Amino acid sequence: MTPKNPTQAMPAKLFYDGSCPLCRREMRLLAKLKSAALHLVDIHSLDSLNSLERAQRLRRLHLQLADGSWRYGIEANVLAWSYTPIGFLWRPLRWRLWSGLVDYLYERWAEKRYANRYSCGPCSLSR
Repeated sequence: MTPKNPTQAMPAKLFYDGSCPLCRREMRLLAKLKSAALHLVDIHSLDSLNSLERAQRLRRLHLQLADGSWRYGIEANVLAWSYTPIGFLWRPLRWRLWSGLVDYLYERWAEKRYANRYSCGPCSLSR
C-alpha cells in the first residue's frame, strides 16, 4: 500500500528528551500511530554523543531525514506527525500566517524548559 503522504515513504529519525514527562507522553502516542518509516530515538540512549551534542539535541526536537538533512523544533514535530494518519492536524502550525509566532513560542518554551533543567510546568522531574 502506498502512503497517502509521500513523506511517510522516506525514513526519518526523531530525537527527543526521554527524561521529559511531556515529551515521553507525546512519543508514546506518536509511537502508537506512526508508520514504520519513523524511528523515535531517546537522546539519553545515545552513548555516541559528546556533552555539547547532547546539550544541543536536548534543547529542542531534532528530526533527521534519510537524505541526511535536519529539521528542528516545530518543523520537526509537524514532519514527525506527518508519519501518522492524523498528521494533517499539525500542518496548520506551518502555515505562513502564524508559523513565525508558533516558532517563536516553541523556541521560548524549549529554552525555558532546558534552562530550568525540566523544572517548568509539565516537564518537572523529581530528581
